[in-house]
Amino acid sequence: MAVYQTYINSMNERIRNQFAKSNPFDFKHISTLKCIENFNDVGPSVVMASLNGLQSGLSRQLFEMWCSDKKNACVIPGYVVEGTLAKTIINEPKEVTLMNGLTAPLNMQVHYISFSAHADFAQTSTFLKELMPPNIILVHGEANEMGRLKQKLITQFADRSTKIISPKNCQSVEMYFNSEKMAKTIGRLAEKAPEVRETVSGLLVKKAFTYQIMAPDDLHVFSQLSTANISQRITIAYTGAFGVLKHWLKQIFESVESLPDEESEGPAFRVHERLTVKYESEKHISLHWRSDPISDMVLDSVVALVLNISCEIPKVVVESEEATKTEEENNKKAEKIIYALLVSLFGDVKFGENGKLVIKCRWKCGASS
Repeated sequence: MAVYQTYINSMNERIRNQFAKSNPFDFKHISTLKCIENFNDVGPSVVMASLNGLQSGLSRQLFEMWCSDKKNACVIPGYVVEGTLAKTIINEPKEVTLMNGLTAPLNMQVHYISFSAHADFAQTSTFLKELMPPNIILVHGEANEMGRLKQKLITQFADRSTKIISPKNCQSVEMYFNSEKMAKTIGRLAEKAPEVRETVSGLLVKKAFTYQIMAPDDLHVFSQLSTANISQRITIAYTGAFGVLKHWLKQIFESVESLPDEESEGPAFRVHERLTVKYESEKHISLHWRSDPISDMVLDSVVALVLNISCEIPKVVVESEEATKTEEENNKKAEKIIYALLVSLFGDVKFGENGKLVIKCRWKCGASS
C-alpha cells in the first residue's frame, strides 16, 4: 500500500479528494504482513502471498503450516512453472515434501484459476486472424502447452500458407520475406512519366506502410519533414603562394576556376564547383563549402594538399593584382612561382648566371631555364 500512498498524485480526482480528508488505502480489515513471525494465526483469514510457485518465501511457510488441515485451501492464480511445488499440488498428491525434508499429508483444498496478464488462446487467435502473418513463432512457454497451442493454430490456419514454428532454446529460425516494395512518385517527379529503365532520383519517404519518392524541394510540402543546408567555413595556416596552391589543385581536380574579385571580395577560386578557397592573408586561407558527402570529401582532399604544400614548398609571397601592374613586377612574380614549382618537383634548384634557374639532377648534369 505504500506505493499507492506515495504516488497519490497519479490517482484519479476522486481518490485525490478523498486522500485530502482521510487515507483511502488505510483499510480496516486489510494489513501488510512483512514476515511470518508477525502473523497472528487466529480465526479465518485470506492471505495473498508470493512466490506463486510455492518454492520459498512467505507463501511456502504458510503452505507448510496449513497443508495438513482440510479446513484450509490454496488458490493458485495463473501460470506455474514445471517442477515447482505449486505445479505438483495441482495434481492433488496425498503427501508433499517440506523444506526440512520431511513429508506431510496434503489435506487442504487446491484450486487453480487462470488469472494472468498474458493473452489466452481466444485473444491470441483473434489477434493473429487480424494480422494474418506469414510466420508465427511461439516462444516463452511450457513445452506441452506450446505444443497444444501450435496444433490448434495449425488447424485454424490450415487453409493458408502460414508457417508456425515452436523452436527450442537456442534453436535458430529462418524466415523469408518478399523484398519487393511499391513506391509512388509525387510532386515534381510525377509531372513527367519516366522512360523505360530511366533512373528516378529523389528522396524515398516511408509513411506507415506506404512509400513515396519525391524531390528534396517537395519534402516540406508532402510531409512534416523539412530540409536544411549547412554552410561551413574553416581557416588554415598557409604561407605559400596562392597561385602555387591553385596549380597543385588543378593536378587533382578537373574543375578549378578563379572567381571575380567583386564576387569573392579578394583572390579566390572554386574547386569542383563545390568548395571555395579564399586568400585571407599572407599566413591564412579560408575554405567555404555547403556540407554534403561529396563536398566533405573534396574538402578533406584540399586540406591534405594544403598541409602537404605548407611542409614542402618554401614561402612565396604573391602580391595582389594592384601591386603588380608593371611588367617588371609581373616578371618577378612569375619567377617566384616558377621557382617554387621547380623546388617542389626537383628539390635542389638554384639561381645561375643571368637569372637562370639551375636544376641539379642525380646524374649530375645541368639543365637551365
